[in-house]
Amino acid sequence: MPVSEELLEKIVEEINGGVRLRVYVKPGSNKTALVVEEDELVFYTDEPPVQGRANASLKKFIAKAVGVNTSRIEIVRGLKDRVKTIVIRDVSKDRVVKALASVAEPW
Repeated sequence: MPVSEELLEKIVEEINGGVRLRVYVKPGSNKTALVVEEDELVFYTDEPPVQGRANASLKKFIAKAVGVNTSRIEIVRGLKDRVKTIVIRDVSKDRVVKALASVAEPW
């Protein structure tokens, strides 16, 4: 069952010049996937939390899903924490919601 766009509408916040979302990152997982767990985005990556590898994996995954260059994605809070706040520049909320709904897995 796909993740509903209505649920993602609550998670993705429109800001001036793009969108903002909060993602909980679980590095060192046995898979790479974006999952919605209890109204929260959780990103599982097989990359370890060293030298920014898990962060790079998250940016690459989101960029590919939304169809933007990784340079338009910035981790604005939580660079060294598990909970990240991400800003995607020059993209609509609707586009991000539809893109995440197509790749996110329900919990």
